[in-house]
Amino acid sequence: MTRLRDVTLRDGLQLTGKPLSTAQKLDTVRTLRELGVPLLEIGSMARPDLVPSMANTVEVISELTAEELADCWVWVATPRHVERAAEAGARNFQYCLSASDSHNQANIGRTTDASLEALPKAAELAAAVGGTVQLCVATAFTCPFEGAISPNRVLSIVRDERAVLASEVVLCDTLGQAVPQEVHDLVSRTKSLDRREITYHGHDTWGLGVANSLAAVAAGATTVDGALGGLGGCPFAPGAAGNTATEDLLFALRPDWLDPEKFGAVVRHSARLLDDLGEPNRSRSAAGALAGTTAFAWAVTPSELP
Repeated sequence: MTRLRDVTLRDGLQLTGKPLSTAQKLDTVRTLRELGVPLLEIGSMARPDLVPSMANTVEVISELTAEELADCWVWVATPRHVERAAEAGARNFQYCLSASDSHNQANIGRTTDASLEALPKAAELAAAVGGTVQLCVATAFTCPFEGAISPNRVLSIVRDERAVLASEVVLCDTLGQAVPQEVHDLVSRTKSLDRREITYHGHDTWGLGVANSLAAVAAGATTVDGALGGLGGCPFAPGAAGNTATEDLLFALRPDWLDPEKFGAVVRHSARLLDDLGEPNRSRSAAGALAGTTAFAWAVTPSELP
């Protein structure tokens, strides 16, 4: 069964002009977990002066229980990031680097090879607290500075001996410029060469977020990422718009735990959160659910919104 990981509280908040308080973030974590969302990305250890919306990530981690944190991932890019997050209680770490050196320099401040060189230490620190590390490959399809990325470049990173301790592989369409066939091909090739589970992280910049996610699932990805209302984008990747909307992925995938009532609860929570942030809702499924159609089981009565 395909799992959804909601990344609202990390990737979704990177470009918002207004931050969320620790209490608001905790409410989102607990609401989505209670509804059945199996995995969440709850923050980033990026420098708060560069990504202000992530400034309270450590506080969020510290307030969550070990049971809650078992389903939660934290974005890291250095061994020190892992160390700090682990001290707060985190156990799942998404170690991110870019397939292109240009984006890695802009995003993390070092070459891709330097990030790979530090990965074994990060994995060692995670293992010391009983944690796991994902290898997250950003710009796996295109780069805002270098253009198209060769699949062979991505595969060479995945198969690099320094990445062997990572438990899973995350392939990211950072700019949302890939098409379904490209996504299917890269996930398939990665799957054929590597036994680890694959997560697909897509953006909806060119309107293919759901289609690309379904192509990834068809090719063997076991998890897809989404953010409420299509929030998000990368501040270090010009042209990167929002993530694929969590609501759209849920409506398309229909996981076993989802029913119309729970879908409505996700839509309502998303609407409330986006209103707090002053951000538009880019989810087509949420728009459809709120369109006033009463004969369709998945519709949400607008009067039910807060």
